[in-house]
Parts: sequence; structure tokens; C-alpha cells
Amino acid sequence: MAALGGRGRAAVGLLLRAPGTGATPTPGAAPRRHRHKEKWAATAPRIPSTRLALHHFDTSYSLHLGALWPSVRAGLLCEQKYGALLNNFAAADHVPEELELLNATDFISEALQKVQQWQRGAAVGEAATGCQEGSGEGRTGMQAEIVAQAEMSSPLCTSISSKIKCYTFPRGDITRFRPARPDGLGLLDYYLMDAASLLPVLALDVQPDDFVLDLCAAPGGKTLALLQTGFCGHLAANDVSVSRTKRLYQILQSYVPKEVRDTVSVTSYDGRDWDQVKGGTFHKVLVDVPCTTDRHSAMEEDNNIFHRRRTKERQMLPMLQLQLLMAGILAARPGGAVLYSTCSLSPLQNECVVERALDVAQAQFNISIHPEDLSHFRTLFQDTFSFFSECRLGELVLPHLTANFGPMYFCKLRRE
Repeated sequence: MAALGGRGRAAVGLLLRAPGTGATPTPGAAPRRHRHKEKWAATAPRIPSTRLALHHFDTSYSLHLGALWPSVRAGLLCEQKYGALLNNFAAADHVPEELELLNATDFISEALQKVQQWQRGAAVGEAATGCQEGSGEGRTGMQAEIVAQAEMSSPLCTSISSKIKCYTFPRGDITRFRPARPDGLGLLDYYLMDAASLLPVLALDVQPDDFVLDLCAAPGGKTLALLQTGFCGHLAANDVSVSRTKRLYQILQSYVPKEVRDTVSVTSYDGRDWDQVKGGTFHKVLVDVPCTTDRHSAMEEDNNIFHRRRTKERQMLPMLQLQLLMAGILAARPGGAVLYSTCSLSPLQNECVVERALDVAQAQFNISIHPEDLSHFRTLFQDTFSFFSECRLGELVLPHLTANFGPMYFCKLRRE
């Protein structure tokens, strides 16, 4: 298969390729003493990958996050918090009541209710202002704030799918959810996931009969969430890893009935080549790229990208992420939306990749891409998540001991 169709991947390579750095042996130089190097390697202490990851994070994130880093670091090193994504395809009407008895709430419906309250408050405030103007008085500070919140959040109120329901425990509550249970047909009642992972799906704003591409779909949580909207006319779920694709099949088998699974095509292409398969055809594209998976890297030795043998792979991540994002942009039809996301705190993997993609799209393909403002997510979901307020583009959920979700970065792009 051609490299990023010979288009996106090649264009990215031309713009980012660095001069070669290989060293040429000096004529007459003494031979390398491999015997001593092997002895040193055999006796040198092995530094755990998690320690290497934390050292890297301490060096870079302390500069990026400043005074926030100590609390974020503590969150990364503590048990992650989960949400329960209800499965609309299962016969589990009793589950919401069961979870509410445990003091869990659906954070999405709570946000929608909050918008409605602000809108009612804004209407009352406007009416009161009219009366006050008649009496020579102006709008109070509280009334102005309510009106501003309602105006900021109203776009999201119309774009959030109320069919997606995810229950979380309150801030500071570390109660664990029970394992999912099957209904009479064998479909599990909910899916446990980092609740922040739903924010990219909500921001994508799938509409009825949309053709949707999940470019890096495995293990399948966001794919399942996309199906919960009930709006996907067709969903293409792709992942380059065959083993991870098997996990995706298992998720679909466990949660989705056959008639809905038939609307999903699962493939194992290299995502960088997607524009060669079906370019310019999708209304919505989700590009949840491979990254340093900061929480996993800080806690788990298994499959840790900070292992010394994976140094080159880690250093090449921004290039891979850029190539995948470009493939997603080329897969979207004009007017379509692309949602880029990572589970990393790194600006090199987040805003920098997005900014570079904007440049490549314009310079190499004459495609104009416009980032969309998602700041209203901070207002709506501030009771559930801790957000970083200083992203140049997109939004970033920070781990915090009282709300230990994330990290999750997401940025929405509109192809003109």
C-alpha cells in the first residue's frame, strides 16, 4: 500500500524530514571493544520504564503546567477513576436506578440540565433587567453572569447527544463500579471507561445518517460510544493492530446486537494510508492517535513506551500523529469535522501536532482547516473534570485526586 497514499504521509515527510545524523567511521580508528561494552551492559542496573517516564514528565510537564504539575503528578500515580457508559442496546432499565442508589449520576444529563437552568435564569434576568431599566436600575453582576453562561453553553446544548449516558461518582468519591452484567440476550449492561474519553465523542457531534470513521478504533470504547448515539449511518472502525482489532470485535460482540454490528465495518489498515482507501467521504472522523499514554507509562512496566528499546518509537510519535491526523483530514469530505485526541499531557503531541497539520493541509493540499472553539466544555463539565485553561488549541482534562480522570486532549477541526 502506498505511503499515506503518497500524498499526506509523503507531504509530511518532506516538511519534517531532518538531515541525516549517521556518523562515518574515521579511517584508521581503533576497533570498537565490544567485549567491554557487553560486560558493562550486562552489569549496569536496569532503570524501570516507569521511572524513566516520571523523570521525563517531571522535566517537561513541570515547565508546561507550572504550579499545577504536583497535583497532576499525584493524580497520575493514584488509582484512575472510571465512568459507566450505559449500553442502550441492552435490556437494563434497572441499571440507572441501581447506580443512583449508590450516589452515581449521569454527568452528561446533569450538564444539559445545568444549561436549561442557566437559560431559565437568563430569561428571568432579562425580564428583571427590563423592569429595572424602567426604574432606572441596571443588570446585576449575578444576572450578567447567568446570561453569559447561558449564551456560552447554548451551542453545546443542541450538539450533545442525550442518548449517551455515563454515570460517575462525585468528586472525592472513589467507589468502584461492579463488573458489567449480561442481559437476557447476553449483551452487557454498561462499559467501564475513563469518562473523559467520552468528551471527544460528544465534541464530534454525530448527526443522523452521518458516515463516521474511527481511524484508530481499538480497543473500542469510543467506537461503542459513537454507536450509542444511534446516529451513525455507517461506522468504519479501523486499527492497524490485528491483535487490538480482535479486542474491538469482542467489544462489539459483547455490547452490540447483530443488526447494528452489520452497520460497522472493521478493518486493519495502516491509518496513514486511509485516504487511498476511502478519501473525502466521511462526515465525521475521529483520530484518537497512539501517544505516550501518560497514566499507563507512569504506572505500568508492561508495554511501556518509555522502555529504552522503544526510544526511537517514542521520539517518532509526533510524526506518526501528524501523519494520522493528515489522513483523517483527507478522509473527511468538505464541510466535515475531524476530532483529534490523545491521552497525553504533552503539547508536542497535542497543540503542536494540530498546528503542524493546519500548515501541511494548506501548503500541500490547499485545504483550509478551522479549529472550533470548545471552551464551553470547560463550563459545562467543570463539576466532573479538571480542565487546563491555557491550551492554545483544543481542551485538556487534567488528572486530579478528587476527579481522577484523564489526561485527555481533544481538538475539533472543520474542513472547508
